[in-house]
Amino acid sequence: MGAQGMQSLLMLGLMVLVFYFFMIRPQMKKQKELKKFRENLKPGDKVVTIGGIHGKILEIADSTILIQSEGTKIRFEKSAVSQNAEDQLTSVK
Repeated sequence: MGAQGMQSLLMLGLMVLVFYFFMIRPQMKKQKELKKFRENLKPGDKVVTIGGIHGKILEIADSTILIQSEGTKIRFEKSAVSQNAEDQLTSVK
């Protein structure tokens, strides 16, 4: 019974390790890259929000940004910016 218990514990440990390397670690890396991207935003950058609005950054405050899109100016939280519009265009081609 002791050997079977050790084998079950080993399999559980292996499953946790696989779960970490295939699920948790890549997500943490993605979050870190997104945080770095948002910290490096500057006026003039073309971005896409999580709502799908494309625009150019006009102004950056502490936690908000002012985006101009089709002549309309909208203020968003920095956390609403999902990607660089130029990166999206190159990935489509």
